[in-house]
Parts: sequence; C-alpha cells; structure tokens
Amino acid sequence: MEDIAPRDLREWITRVEALGQIHRIKEEVDWNEEMGAITYMAHQEIGAPALFFEKIKGRRSGFTALWNSLGSSLDRFAVAIGEPTGLSSMELIQRCRTKFARSIPPVMVDGGDAPVNARHMIGDEVDITIFPAARHWPGDGGPYIGTGDAIITRDPDGAWLNVGCYRQMVHDRNHVGLFLSPGKDALLHIERSWSRNEPCEVVAVWGVDPAMFIAATQGFPKNVSELDFIGGITGRPVELVKGHVVSLPYPARAEIVMEGIIYPNAVKKEGPFGEFTGYYGRPEDLTFLVEVKAVHYREDPILTHALMADYPACESALLYSIARSARVWNDLDRLGVPGIRGVYAHPAAGVLGMTIVSLEQRYAGHAPQVLALAAQCPGGAYFSKWIIVVDEDVDPSNINQVLWAMATRCNPAEDIDTLRQTWSTPLDPSQNPPEERPYGSKALINACMEHRYIKQFSKRTKVRRSVYEKVAARWTRLGFRGAPPRLWALED
Repeated sequence: MEDIAPRDLREWITRVEALGQIHRIKEEVDWNEEMGAITYMAHQEIGAPALFFEKIKGRRSGFTALWNSLGSSLDRFAVAIGEPTGLSSMELIQRCRTKFARSIPPVMVDGGDAPVNARHMIGDEVDITIFPAARHWPGDGGPYIGTGDAIITRDPDGAWLNVGCYRQMVHDRNHVGLFLSPGKDALLHIERSWSRNEPCEVVAVWGVDPAMFIAATQGFPKNVSELDFIGGITGRPVELVKGHVVSLPYPARAEIVMEGIIYPNAVKKEGPFGEFTGYYGRPEDLTFLVEVKAVHYREDPILTHALMADYPACESALLYSIARSARVWNDLDRLGVPGIRGVYAHPAAGVLGMTIVSLEQRYAGHAPQVLALAAQCPGGAYFSKWIIVVDEDVDPSNINQVLWAMATRCNPAEDIDTLRQTWSTPLDPSQNPPEERPYGSKALINACMEHRYIKQFSKRTKVRRSVYEKVAARWTRLGFRGAPPRLWALED
C-alpha cells in the first residue's frame, strides 16, 4: 500500500522504479571518480532519477551501488516515508511534522531470518575492499564506503542508541577512518568512552534504506534514540538483530552492516572529502580509526552512496530541506510559538545554510522571537547561517517571494541582527583559519512588515480568491499545460 513505508531499500527501489525514478547503468564504470562524475552530471536538473550502477570495475559481480537515492525528488522522499506522490514541498513538510512527532521503539528479531545475515566476514575473513567504495571527487583522500549511511553508537552513560550519518574512508581491508564534526552525538560517545580508557563500539550500515538515512541526518534530542523516530517515520518498528562481535544490535533488513571498535587514542589521517557545501572539507587530518571486526551482507548487496555537491546534485539537499523544515517547525510548536504558517530550509543554500519561517504576527516582538528560536532550537541550530522570517502572505518555499519580502519589508539598519559564537561545522569554507570553524555566526533577518505600523503598511496586490478559482477551473481551456499554479496569498 502506498501509505505504508517500504520495509527496506529493495522494496523502496521497486516502488520508485515503477515511477520511472531509477536509472540503471549496465555499462561498466570505474569506482575511481567516474561514478561520482556521472552522478553529478546526471543530477543537474531537479528531480533527476537515482542511479543504480550494476557493473563496477574491479568489484565482484552482483555487488552494486545506488547513488543519490533521494536526490532532489519530492516523490522519492514521499515514498520513503509512506506518503503519496505528487505532494508539494510544504505539503510534504507537513506530513513529516506528524511523523517526526511520534516514536515506535525497535524490536529484536531472530538473526537467522535476517536478510542481512545471508553472508558473513568475521575476524581475519574481513575484507571491505570487495564492496564498491568510491572516490567521489579528484581531491578525495581515498575511496569512501560510508556516505549514504547510518552509524549506530551507544551513549556510555544513558545506554540509548544514537543513529547518525558520518563519512568513512577505506584505509585497508579492515580499517576505516571515521570523521565526526564537533558536537555530534557519536563524537560525544567516543570521547566519553575514551575518558574512561574504554573502547567505543560502532555499527555502520553501508547499505541503508532511505527512511533510516533521513533520520540519521537529522538532529534529535541527545537523550533519545533515532531508532524510535525511524519507527515513527515508517509506521513500524525497526527490526534489529543481536551483534556477532560487539554488544550493539544492527538492522535486520540492511544491505551491508559493519561491526567495529574504536580503541582508545586510535587515530589515523583521513580526507579531504568533497562535502555538501560544494567545497572540499578540511585538509587531511587525524580522525578516528575503526577496526572492522565483522561484516554482514545480503546476497548481491547494494552499497548506498550520497554525493556531496552543490545543489541540485547534492544527495542531502532536498533531504535536509524537507526533514529539517519539519524538525524546526515542530520545535517551534513545542516551545509554544503561535502563528507559524510554514518553515523551509532552502536546499540551494549549502544544504543547511538558510531557514525561512512564514509567520502571522500577533504581538510585539513576535518576529524577533521566532528568529532567535529558529536559529537555536535543536532541529535548526547546527550550521545554519541565515534565518529569515516573513509574513504569512509569503510562501517560504518560494525564494522569489522571500527575496521580494526582503527587498520591500526589511530595513537593513533596523531589521538584521547577528548571533556570534554559535554551533557551526569544520566544513564551512567561509571561516578561516580552519581552527575557528567549530564556531560560527547567524544573521537574523526580519523581512516582515514592521509590527508597530502593520495596520498602515502599504497593502500588497493579490488576486481575488473567487477570480483565482474561476481561472484555475478553466486553466486547460485557456491553453495552458499542467495544473494551475498554486498562489500562497489571495484576496478574500
């Protein structure tokens, strides 16, 4: 049923392939830059299909790679969370809000029945080089096996499991480098374990279903498990099986899973890597060294890759746009802020760079309050530089309307504030020297009509609702193709 999310990656592929949203490449391609180049070139237009590489140079027959599973496609995102296709950005954000607000705990299942346990490599048998890891960009430090992934760690104090998305570079047959930005949950878990001179266990899901990938990329409270939220997104509990080597469980229906250990003070140089900002990240530097103890995988496993690039080729652009917008909107609701009409994290702004809130102003200071809270709430605090608030007659997902509001309702001398020393990322190329990058700043832009003069503010032009409905009903008869455009604001 369309309103039930797929159980795993393969079921998702079947559904989106029926929509014409999977492009299978049967020609042999090279893991060294070629798959990345093809993906970047193919995704220069909005809604381009996901790419399924069936034959990869130097890799085992049947070992395939899926790139840009979600890409910039609203329909593929909708299928991942069990929603109908054809939704607009704001409609999909509203659906996500409901699903992010619920949680369903995972369940343990019999490992003998788990598809991911079809094949095993344990101890000396481990050789991760059999999988089609790839060098995405010419300047990458090596092949990356973890980009479209999910990493599971356990909080040493609270015992809850965290699921995050972090990159991993292949060092050799049984070691990967794990890069973590300051403040990320997995980093806190590792540092806490090391402070006790204890190793940190880690599970990496290298062939991940889109719903788990969506949750792994988002910021949730640090004292809850993303596994519960994945259950809420999909409407069914995540199925887990007992680990063979580490004490962490792993997803039963994943494509490829790694069990590893990060021993105290184990580090090795990793990177650089072409990142979501459209720039290479920091230069080669020391990162956590994971010793791979076991790998479990399906028959003919699919390795999922997420290309990091400028928009629209970036895999995480639309993902963050929809999911982050829903997270920020829910945070504002929980904080008791009234009048929110829409939230949109614009995908073209370096994935995480801009959050726009549409607001019905109800009291003095309402717009500045929303700006400050949207900038620092759990769902929106990481990296975002530009926080913009507009009135309820402005569609936050329409960048042309947002720019119009900024040009006609924002007085720069009065309506722009700055937050300093905020949570940023070491991947921000605008912060130099790189040592300053864990800290950033945020511009708060009030592009609303000035509240104290709102009753006398110049009235904007709008189409009358009755006239709009009359024209919309005759749209095709008037010679236009497709559905009539949706207008955010109408004259009643």
